[in-house]
Formats: sequence, C-alpha cells, structure tokens
Amino acid sequence: MAQVNETDQEPSYSQFACIGTGFSAIALGATLKRWYGITDICFFEKHKQLGGTWFVNKYPGCACDVPSALYSFSFEPNPTWSRMLPSTDELWAYLNRVATKYSLPRKMSFGVNVERCEWIEERSRWQLHIRHLATDSVYKHESQFLFCASGQLVTPRDLGVPGVGSFKGPIFHASRWRHDIDLTDKNVVVFGNGCTAAQIVPSIVGKTKHLTQIIRSKHWVLPPIDQPFPAWFKFFLTWFPGALLAFRFIIFLAAENELRGFPMTKAGARFRQSRRRIAEAYMRKTAPAKYHDLLVPDFEIGCKRRIFDSGYLESLHAKNLTLTNEEAVEILPNGVRTNKDKIIPADVVVLANGYVTNRFLGNIEVVGRQGETIKDHWDRFGGAEAYNCSALSGFPNFFVLLGPNAATGHTSAIMAAENSVNFALRILKPVLDGKSSVVDLKIEAEHRYVDRIQADLQKTVWFSGCKSWYVRDGEEGKKWNAMSYPWSQGHFWYRSVFPTWSDWSFSVGSNYYGTV
Repeated sequence: MAQVNETDQEPSYSQFACIGTGFSAIALGATLKRWYGITDICFFEKHKQLGGTWFVNKYPGCACDVPSALYSFSFEPNPTWSRMLPSTDELWAYLNRVATKYSLPRKMSFGVNVERCEWIEERSRWQLHIRHLATDSVYKHESQFLFCASGQLVTPRDLGVPGVGSFKGPIFHASRWRHDIDLTDKNVVVFGNGCTAAQIVPSIVGKTKHLTQIIRSKHWVLPPIDQPFPAWFKFFLTWFPGALLAFRFIIFLAAENELRGFPMTKAGARFRQSRRRIAEAYMRKTAPAKYHDLLVPDFEIGCKRRIFDSGYLESLHAKNLTLTNEEAVEILPNGVRTNKDKIIPADVVVLANGYVTNRFLGNIEVVGRQGETIKDHWDRFGGAEAYNCSALSGFPNFFVLLGPNAATGHTSAIMAAENSVNFALRILKPVLDGKSSVVDLKIEAEHRYVDRIQADLQKTVWFSGCKSWYVRDGEEGKKWNAMSYPWSQGHFWYRSVFPTWSDWSFSVGSNYYGTV
C-alpha cells in the first residue's frame, strides 16, 4: 500500500472513541446512553457494516454455539429467538436492531482502519491515526476515553503448508467465505475439524462431488442441544412477566455448572469423566466406526473448546466424504499432496484452521505514557494480559473490551463483554463527574492480578497436556494463557460491580492526586 501523508486538518473529537462495532462495542454505546445519558461517541470499523464477527462470518452453517438466551444482552432480552443456537443472520439482525434502538449506526465510520493510537499527555487525550481504506488517506481523531472492541478471534491462522500460491482454484479461509464460488460437483478439501469445520462440512457435503476433510487434531463432540423454539414457547416468553428472565437464569445456571470440570481436582476429574462418558458414547454411536480412531480424543474433556454436534458426525457417513489425518505437505495446482505421497484432487480448498490467538488489538499500535507500546508492555509481563481483563497501567483512560482472559470455556462471551463495559464505566464515573480528568491503573495492582490469574489457570484443565488455542508457549518453556477466565461469571460480575478503588490513581491533567 502506498504511503499517504496525513491531512493537515485539525483532528476531529469525541468524548469516547471505540474501535470495532461488534457485540462489545454495541454494549458500550448502549450502556453509556442508559447509565449516563452520554451519546458523544464515535465508532471506527474496517468492514462495510456493523456486527464484527457476525458480519464477517457468513460461511455455510455458521451459527452460535452458546444458547441464545445467554448470547444476548441482559438489558435487551429477546423472546423471539427462533432456536436455541441462532444462525449468524439472526444474530446480526438482533445486533443491528439493538444498535438502531440506541441510535448508534449514525455514529459509526465504516471502511476505516485504526492504525495507531497515542496518548497525548499534555492534552490528556488519545489521538487515533485512521486510514480510509477507499481513498488510502489518513486522518486523525482525538478522544478523552478510548475503548478497543476489535475482538479476540480476528486474524486467520496461516495454513503452514507450502505451495498455496500455486493452487489454480479458489482457496479461502472460512471467515472470508467466497459466496461467488459454486461447490456443486466440485472436489473440495477442508482443512480443520474444530467448531467451524463441524458446521461447514454437513452444510456443503451434499453439494460436492467429493469432500476430503484433512484433520490435524481431535475434539470432543457432545450431543446436540440445538432445537427450534415453538410458537407457544416464544409467546410464553413474550407475554408472561418474568418468564424470559427465569429462562435466562436457568440457562445461566446450567452453563455455570460446567465450570466444575475445569479445576484439576478430584471433584473436577469426576465431573470430566462423567462428561467424557457421554461424549465418547455419542461419538462412537453416531460417527462411522472406521473413523473412531481419528475422532475420539485421548485427552481430558474441556482441554479444548467443546463442540455441540450440528450434524457433523452423521455427515461423515456420506459416500462422497473422506476423513483423513494424513499430513498435508504441499498444495499443488490441482490438489493436495500428503506425507504418504498421496494426491488429493481439489477444485476448491477451504481453510477452517482457526485464528491467531493469545494476541489482541489486531495490528493496531497503541502507545501509552512515556512512549511505551502495548507490545512492549506485554513483553515485560511475558504475554498478553490485562487487569480485570480490560485495563493496563500506563495506558490511562483506556480499556480493552473482551480483552485478555475474558473468554470463557463454558458460557457466553456476551456476559463477559457486559461485565467489562460495566466495570470500565464504573471506573470512569469519577472522571465523568468532573472529579478528575485522567484515571490510570497502578502497576503493582496489575502485577498482582496477572500473577494470580496465571497461577490459577495453571491449575485448570487447559494446562493438562493437550495442544489448544487457549495456551501458547512463552519464553524459557513457560506456558501462557491469555484467552481463558478461570473463575465464574459471578466472580467477574462481582469484581466489575465492586471495583478495588485503591488499585487506581486519578489526576487532573498531569497532576496526580491519589485514589477516589
């Protein structure tokens, strides 16, 4: 891309700025208006429409794997979900409806990429450097408060197989699905067998001439929980006071119950064993016997993201489907060569191999006090981290929504996003009330929090030995988990409702005056 000089125009300004327009960003905009009546916020989105992951991901079979009663805002419950696990289109429609209700779309700039955010100490503001993708011009925007809601699973993982550039047909990641490509009577190769592949394969196998799925690992597949909601049930949720809240609470309790399986304790082991028996019996009953050795894991259930079956195991019976764990060693112009020197014919290659994890903020350079970048900050800690999953010392008036360790392995990320928003807006209340202009986290508080969360994560099933996207290898063989929250959502809610004020410093401009 050609380098373009930034315009000489004065920076635009808003009290709040938010990078992203997905669930977390919409929660921020709506909560600002609900709690404080604040509407002075600008959103910056690189895509053409709002929605984040639910705008980008449009692959066949794409749907949520968390019950809809929880995968929605607590302040905007929806009694008319069509089913337990809604599709991407239904989720996007819900999110767009909520954004419109709170007049947020008109505050959004689309087709722009925030490249750099820098704290300007003398003005107590954040300055954003934003590239307009259509014109390649760069402009500046300033704000008193900056939120990053760019998501956790954003950058597709590299396939890691040579020869991709030589392939003559379409090759694309699931999150960049080519709807202009007709798979009818095509030889299709799908890489991966995680949550995404388990939705794609049963949705497309019937169209293809032949589908070969190349798997690199195993996953525990649980019996399906999805089902359509009958009209009478939606009527009941709509018109009976308290019914929807009660339904959400029941689903919440059922999801939180699964947290019992994460600690590496005797009780946790018994719980995992009971879940393992259910999953293994289901997998052996449903999948073809010839594929059992390829599919059934030997590691602890919960070590990887669980999959609720949506027809995947049954689809493996299709006569035009082959499942293989042979290693792909080269992409050829018309196929894939394996380590057994077998050539798999391919007209189309679909990459359902996941995303880069344990990294946050995409490619945005964020520069805090004294010129420290977030990358340098995280390098000092040994990996991505944030106090209460959202704040970093030396980066005042700045919060990451659904940031490091905010994700859960058992319940809804939307609950975590709401907790992050509620926490940040409580911390900012003294500033909004005019008692100060800057709030910053104390470095010792950040160290205490990070040391504790990483220590507690070491005692969970995520560190039991399997290779997963939750954990990465750090320096000197140290493992680091920046993805998972080791405690309950009740704990997250409590920490967000009752902040530890002594962990924060407040100031007017550059004049520090202590805690509130």
